[in-house]
Amino acid sequence: MPGNTFGKLFRVTTAGVSHGPGYLCIIDGCPSGLELSVEDLLPDLRRRMPGQSSLVTQRKEDDVPEIWSGVFEGRTDGTPIGLLFRNADQRSADYSDIRDKYRPGHADFTFDAKFGFRDYRGGGRSSARETICRVAAGAIAKKLLAAAGIRILGYVTQVGELRAQVLDPAAITLEQVEASPVRCPDPTAAAQMAALIESVRKDQDSIGGVCELVAVGVPAGLGEPVFDKLKADLAKALLSLPAVMGFEYGAGFAVAAARGSSNNDPFVAHSGRITTVSNRHGGMLGGISSGMPIVCRVALKPTSSLPRAQQTVTRAGEPTTIITRGRHDPCLLPRFVPMGEAMVALVLVDHWLRWRAQQGII
Repeated sequence: MPGNTFGKLFRVTTAGVSHGPGYLCIIDGCPSGLELSVEDLLPDLRRRMPGQSSLVTQRKEDDVPEIWSGVFEGRTDGTPIGLLFRNADQRSADYSDIRDKYRPGHADFTFDAKFGFRDYRGGGRSSARETICRVAAGAIAKKLLAAAGIRILGYVTQVGELRAQVLDPAAITLEQVEASPVRCPDPTAAAQMAALIESVRKDQDSIGGVCELVAVGVPAGLGEPVFDKLKADLAKALLSLPAVMGFEYGAGFAVAAARGSSNNDPFVAHSGRITTVSNRHGGMLGGISSGMPIVCRVALKPTSSLPRAQQTVTRAGEPTTIITRGRHDPCLLPRFVPMGEAMVALVLVDHWLRWRAQQGII
């Protein structure tokens, strides 16, 4: 089964299923000498973990990794970093009813079509629990990038029809984001979003929304001009996450209604460096970072697993109904934020290392 490794110089490989013994993560290419411990990984893992509020799934997992390799005396040693996460609260019996049924909105049918066999317990390899590995690897990437002055932050800007007011994405702080369980930095919108999610949960339904991701301090010059454009790698990284249905950066789809004279960002010289007056280009021009904040957004669909009856078919094609039991997020956005940050970090650290190699920086 290919497609389990991401990155070129900073490479992340994951293995495991949500209802198996646990997950394995191998990070190859991390430079030596970085101070690293389990405690460095826990903040983002805690932001991703289930059971953190009434707005998310109540599955109980401590999500504390074991570092098996790649760290010696508190520092990375240049060899592959091996992480192990043990599952503790699977409740696989919740999925026995869907052994031969295809859940609407899930990968059950397509996985069967590709492999002719699937692990029906919670989605198997397609489960969003796999992102625990990405978040841990992303935490390491974020620590490397922070030493270079690069900061990454995500937050919720929309749930259903409710939209937050964010005037300056680069000015948002982690404290503002974490002030609400929805992870929306607009307090008024956050309260409305929380009430909407709770209402949807009580109605045995789910709802989608939008997450915005911002990287500040990114130097100009990251990315390649043809196939490995920075925007293309960010799109692939974020679209590889479960439930993501759309990606845009900068002005995004709004450019379809704009004219070039109003969409272009004028260049200026400021404090000895070249920059732009505005940032409709979202920090990337020609697939290469411009030095302005990188701003992108992803749209997430409503959670597909619902505790209400839905129409479907069996593996034999016989019509039936299905009720997905188990513990599921009524809205994926609050727990998605650290996942999105992780994938942005993995792309940026990979291109940052490639840029340093190109510049001859060791």
